[in-house]
Amino acid sequence: MQIERGDLAPGASLPTLADICDLYACSMNSARSAVALLKAQGLITAGRGKAPVVRVPPGKVVRSSERHQAEKDLARRPERERGAIGEAETNLNMSIVDQAFKSTYDRIPAPEDLAEVFGIASGDELLRRRYVSNDSRTGHLLSFSTSYMPLELVGSNPDLLDETKEPWPGGTQHQLSTVGVEVMCMVDQVTGRMPTTVEAQQWGLPDGVPLLMCRRISLDAHDRTVEISDAEYPADRTELRFVTPLKPWRKKTSSKS
Repeated sequence: MQIERGDLAPGASLPTLADICDLYACSMNSARSAVALLKAQGLITAGRGKAPVVRVPPGKVVRSSERHQAEKDLARRPERERGAIGEAETNLNMSIVDQAFKSTYDRIPAPEDLAEVFGIASGDELLRRRYVSNDSRTGHLLSFSTSYMPLELVGSNPDLLDETKEPWPGGTQHQLSTVGVEVMCMVDQVTGRMPTTVEAQQWGLPDGVPLLMCRRISLDAHDRTVEISDAEYPADRTELRFVTPLKPWRKKTSSKS
C-alpha cells in the first residue's frame, strides 16, 4: 500500500526483514513471503546480494494503429525522407544509432497455419525475416519481430531477398510497392502469455510481467494476405492504441422529396 500510494518512491529501499517483523509483529517466514509477493507483482526489484528497492518504471512505448497510414504515406516519399524515419524514431522515440540492430533473412516452407492465412499451399516457400533491436547501453531487447511473405510475391526484386539492404528506407510498405503491391488493410491480433526464463532475461523483465504477442496481417486491394508479422512486446512498457475511423451516417432523405 505504501508503494501504491507513493509513500515509498521508485528507487527507495524496502525495510529490512527484521524491521518488517518488528513493524507488523510477524514471523521471518511471513516477512520473506511478503517480499516475494511484492517481487512477483513487479513492484520491487531484487537480486542476489542486493537489497530490495521499489521498482523504477521503464519508459512506455505507444504503438498506435495510426502509424500504418503514416508508413504508407512515407513509402511514396523520396529515399532521403524515407531513410530518416523508421520504427526507432516513430515507436521507440530514439535514434537507430542508439540501437544494436540486426536482420536475418531465410527461406522456409510454409507451415499449415501460415499457409492457411496466406491462401497458399502448405510447403510453398516463404521469405522469413527476423528483426532484433537491442539497447546499446543495457543490452536488453527493444524490439523483436518476425515477418513472412510469399517468395513468389517478392522474388521478382532481388533486393527484397537481401538482408544487407536493411534497415530499408520506408519499411515493408515501400518494399512491397517495388513489386506492385499496395497495402490497403491491416489486421492486428493481440494475445498475451508469460515469458520464458530466457525471454525475461533478454527483455530485462521483473517477475510477473507478461508479454504481448501481436500478429499484424497486411492485405492488398484484392483482400490477398501479402505479409504476416509477429512481434512481442513487454506489457509493463507498452501501450497498444487502436484508432478506428468511423464513417458518418448517411443523411435521411425526406419522404416528400
